[in-house]
Amino acid sequence: MSHAAYEYDDPLYEGVLGCRVGAWCVDLLLIGILVWIAWLGIVLLGVITLGVGFILLAALPPFGFFYHALFVAGPRSATPGQMMMDLVVRREFDLGPPTLIQAVLFTGGLWLTLSFAFLLLAVAPFTERKRALHDIASGLVIVRNRALTRRLGSMNMGAGTFAR
Repeated sequence: MSHAAYEYDDPLYEGVLGCRVGAWCVDLLLIGILVWIAWLGIVLLGVITLGVGFILLAALPPFGFFYHALFVAGPRSATPGQMMMDLVVRREFDLGPPTLIQAVLFTGGLWLTLSFAFLLLAVAPFTERKRALHDIASGLVIVRNRALTRRLGSMNMGAGTFAR
């Protein structure tokens, strides 16, 4: 099924841009909390090991990248913030879950975008389906999970069929 089959006013994309911003804020808060907890643990380990454990501090900078990439490539195809906002990351053409490579490209593009002071995110309000440049480059789209579930359910089940 090609992306042309999905109309601009499709419920899949309704309110996605605002929800993405909210999801990003939630994820940023969660990453901060997790990094802070890890930092405390590493500092404690560093003190106990008389400084040897401090080398583990090098694991903290890529934490956010791995957080996003592994959640997007995971079984739910969404970070916790995206799940809270009823969003899910899907492949553009068939709405299937993203591959690990797509998730890494998507996440790398996101963090690259953030390093350029959000300038590349500025295109999202003007693109079809409110996609940022890293969405387009990775071949992914962010949709409303509720609308996706309804759409896939209607495609997979005939009348009178119950999901067990």
